Amino acid sequence: MWTDSGALVLRSQNIRNGRLDLSVKSYTDEAHFGQRSRRAKLRAGDLVITREAPMGEVCIIPEGLRCCLGQRMVMLRPDAKKCDSRFLLYSIQSRAVQDEIKVNEGTGSTVSNLRIPLLEALPISHPPLPEQKAIAHILGTLDDKIELNRRMNATLEAMARALFQSWFVDFDPVRAKLDAPSPSTPLPLAGEGGRRPGEGVFGLDAATAALFPAHFQDSLLGHIPQGWTVEPVGEVVESVGGTTPSTAEPKFWEGGTHHWTTPKDFSSLQTPVLLDTNRKITDAGIAQISSGLLPAGTLLLSSRAPVGYLAIAAMPVAINQGFIAIKCNERASNFFMLNWCQTNMAEIESRATGTTFAEISKTNFRPIRVMLPPKELMAAFTEKVAPLYAQITANLHQSRTLATLRDALLPKLLSGELRVATLESQLGASL
Repeated sequence: MWTDSGALVLRSQNIRNGRLDLSVKSYTDEAHFGQRSRRAKLRAGDLVITREAPMGEVCIIPEGLRCCLGQRMVMLRPDAKKCDSRFLLYSIQSRAVQDEIKVNEGTGSTVSNLRIPLLEALPISHPPLPEQKAIAHILGTLDDKIELNRRMNATLEAMARALFQSWFVDFDPVRAKLDAPSPSTPLPLAGEGGRRPGEGVFGLDAATAALFPAHFQDSLLGHIPQGWTVEPVGEVVESVGGTTPSTAEPKFWEGGTHHWTTPKDFSSLQTPVLLDTNRKITDAGIAQISSGLLPAGTLLLSSRAPVGYLAIAAMPVAINQGFIAIKCNERASNFFMLNWCQTNMAEIESRATGTTFAEISKTNFRPIRVMLPPKELMAAFTEKVAPLYAQITANLHQSRTLATLRDALLPKLLSGELRVATLESQLGASL
């Protein structure tokens, strides 16, 4: 029984890449919580592993979390005198153990299922407990930095979205001028009146504040700041599509060096920046795509399966037919359009059509009306948020490097090929 609030129930969607993700929560009432907890009462340090869809995802229950298991999940409780929880987590995540789990795929009547006997028979290395803790510390330090970068990026993205909301949705600076005792009354600026820099409603310096009008005007979108315009998005930015060159032609794919993306690449993005693609394409393949190789900075909107994935490409990229690529300009920067699409996603999704799956065509996307400030204000917004997205990108690059290092160390440490003492002497204080 599911409820809107109450006791937390863990589901398969909450466990990804060794972490517990509670961005989407499920609840039940106390009676059903008690029933679920009879078979497994979770406590800090327990591991939870998924049995189906997908199999083998695992996480650790943190301190202070009251929750119970959903369906198709198993609790593992290490003997603290013999096994370190985090070491066991990394052991289960290792390629050797995951390969054993994948052997079990297809054994269910309808879906793959990780059977308990197989789970109990998984080959787990078992060095002395101090060695386990040392290995877990090294790998955990890398994961903790990756998690810190993820949280930092969430904060940076929220800052950019809050500024967009204040300036271009709520019109806070314009309303403040309207509410001022006289037109000459200055707006409260960042750092004034006890505000920290960037804090409060505006986050404005005097020069930027001067770019906002003091009145509203009527428009097709209702009241908007005086002097701003409303235009079809297709008349403001260029929108193009892509295609999939024949996968039966090796010359389009083999040895390819150009990034080529599909919406699947976006499914695991935690921030709206695309650094890499699963597949690469050749010059001959690029020649098959009418939009060619799009420049870095292009905003990509998935147009089907599903509608609504968004990211700015950090590198030149070609696209398949599942995207609308938005080529921005000084009238509407990629950072502005990213936030505009996020804010207006309900409108974008409402324009999608299709019986098998929803898809928004370029024809249906281009007439959507966008409100534009003058170029000077657009430039000011871009200047303020560009460093935020630059830091997001830098953090993503660092996290990729750390993840590569972690994945390289994991099998070597678990197998004993690389000893902790040797690694610590090489890396020193960085760990």
